[in-house]
Amino acid sequence: MKVKTKQLQEGCILAEDVKALTNHPLVRKKTVLTEEHLQVLDAFLIDSVIVEDKLINGDDFRPPEITEERVESTPTKQKTFIELYLQAVNNYKKEFKSWQSGKKIEIINIRALIMPLLEEVIRHPSHVFSLHHYQTKEDYLYHHAVAVSILSAYLGKKIGLTKGEWIELGIAGALCDCGMARISETVLRKKGALYAAEYEEVKKHPIYSYQMLKGITGVSERVLLAVLQHHEREDGSGYPLGTTAKKNHQNSKICAVADIYHAMTSERYYRSKQSPFKVLELISKDQFGQLDHRVVQTLLNSLLNFSIGTRVRLSNGEEADILYIDQQAPTRPIVKLVTTGEVLKLITMQDLHIEEVLH
Repeated sequence: MKVKTKQLQEGCILAEDVKALTNHPLVRKKTVLTEEHLQVLDAFLIDSVIVEDKLINGDDFRPPEITEERVESTPTKQKTFIELYLQAVNNYKKEFKSWQSGKKIEIINIRALIMPLLEEVIRHPSHVFSLHHYQTKEDYLYHHAVAVSILSAYLGKKIGLTKGEWIELGIAGALCDCGMARISETVLRKKGALYAAEYEEVKKHPIYSYQMLKGITGVSERVLLAVLQHHEREDGSGYPLGTTAKKNHQNSKICAVADIYHAMTSERYYRSKQSPFKVLELISKDQFGQLDHRVVQTLLNSLLNFSIGTRVRLSNGEEADILYIDQQAPTRPIVKLVTTGEVLKLITMQDLHIEEVLH
């Protein structure tokens, strides 16, 4: 019988596969539903399912009536993007600490903490351009997970993925580094460069992430591949398996670009943050052949289209406003100095670049 998800109870037996984001089953038929399954179905907004007439204990299943309750609500203040972002980072930190203590990853919790952010960014894409302002080196790991989730989902939508697919990509982005929970806290908190042995241990985190997610309800093969391969490179120079472009999943290529972009624009214990313009210029040149060109170009075009009118600080200390962005050289726009009003074409001034994007 077909019933609303709200009518289900523990002990119901699925008569057909439940599919959510794609044709890959979210929960397979003949599954006996538990409280965890009910939470997953609710988290993935499944409206109805097909179940057997009998419960697992042999009793007839009689779906309860759904009654509409009228609730008088009072207007609530809409949270700003920064409030949503910091709340997500704080919640992710709590989840990460629980993984360090050995608890299982709860996909419903990850989805709940990223969905308000993803929806806000899709409505107002310019928020993507401000992510580098909001992180601290002390909590970099948690900021990075949330930012990679946002960037991955956004890039997925820009490339043309369906809503279900880019939401799934956002979940993958948030979980790429969940395996860091198995890395020594001493290594995670080290303020200097890592020793070779420590770096080799950190390079195992994609495998740890894969192992932690394998078999969890609601985690598809696409999520697993994105998590496992997000440090792989097109030319085979990445890790942990050294796979090349033909074997790397599209989702992993998107997460790879999001991961390296946010890492390079972030303040770290051993490295100062760099401006999005500088990072995009470096990625376009230094990472050529290692990252998927289409994804890099999508990020380049998307981020820089938001920056017209933005105030920046140049490498000589001068502040300027961006007037025009040439698509042939988007990281070197035409700017107007705040102090003198002089207009500069950065494409003709290779010794001068945008050092920082100001609020």
